Amino acid sequence: MKTVLVTGCAGFIGSNFVPYFLNKYPDIRLINLDLLTYAGDMANLSDAPQNERHIFVQGDICDRTLVESLFTQYDIQGVIHFAAESHVDNSIKNPGVFVQTNVNGTFTLIDVAYKAWMEKPFLYKSGFEGCRFHHISTDEVYGTLGETGLFTEETSYAPNSPYSASKAGSDMIVRSYHHTYGMNTVITNCSNNYGPKQHNEKLIPTVIRKALSGEHIPVYGDGKNIRDWLYVLDHCKGIDLVYHTGRSGEVYNIGGRNERNNNQIVDRICSLLDSMKPRKDAKSYKELITYVEDRAGHDRRYAIDATKLETELGWKAEETFDTGIVKTIEWYLGKYL
Repeated sequence: MKTVLVTGCAGFIGSNFVPYFLNKYPDIRLINLDLLTYAGDMANLSDAPQNERHIFVQGDICDRTLVESLFTQYDIQGVIHFAAESHVDNSIKNPGVFVQTNVNGTFTLIDVAYKAWMEKPFLYKSGFEGCRFHHISTDEVYGTLGETGLFTEETSYAPNSPYSASKAGSDMIVRSYHHTYGMNTVITNCSNNYGPKQHNEKLIPTVIRKALSGEHIPVYGDGKNIRDWLYVLDHCKGIDLVYHTGRSGEVYNIGGRNERNNNQIVDRICSLLDSMKPRKDAKSYKELITYVEDRAGHDRRYAIDATKLETELGWKAEETFDTGIVKTIEWYLGKYL
């Protein structure tokens, strides 16, 4: 049975990935390394098998001794690296944590993998020739777009927040291990994810939670910042495809082709809640929308061109925003009520 180390899988995307991946591949065992910071929750893994094929280890990806011991004990032959500090507001308040986790943590993981799998640059040890390091990143490394255009894999990096700068740094470390040492690496840069299990601090869970509690629904600035929204299970399927069939050393962008500005997101959620869970006073949830001071360095627009992934590997997002947001709201109604 092949053993793959996955990191950060008590968080949002990883905890959706684990049950999907284990159910699809009965011959793979996952070692799930997560520090269980505020963003990680074991409850997120309640639908994942808790057996010899899914072993949870609480620990820090920056702890080299721990990471080395996992590679030795479990004969790790693949890494899918989700673990990251990801909330932009928090990165503005405390950027050092983001550099430590996202940059130093990624370096620790890939350097341990290199020494475990390879004799020297461009020469894998016998039996480790198929090992791969898959780094999960974000479209925020590309900076911001104007009213037109899309991020492609050839777009120059121009990160504008401590979060995106730390992710750009981690991307460059992974890239360097491919070009300098010949490691089998792939990088995926995704657009904004949404769906079940996302942390309360993020936009869509915040809108739903505030609405249901009758609180003001905060919208930054004028609400016209645009993101490309990707349903989390579509992202997981893209990661699976790239990990197994992507070309070594390549970057693949994963986007849902669902551009919406924040006003549209909030308006749609409120409209759906009006029908799915009407307020007792019969008023619309839209009356709770409140505009607040914009976030520092708030990028105006992100949008991903996923053509490379679609044409090379045959991936395509299955959920539109209209279908995905209904599933998301249904899940949060079960959580918050």
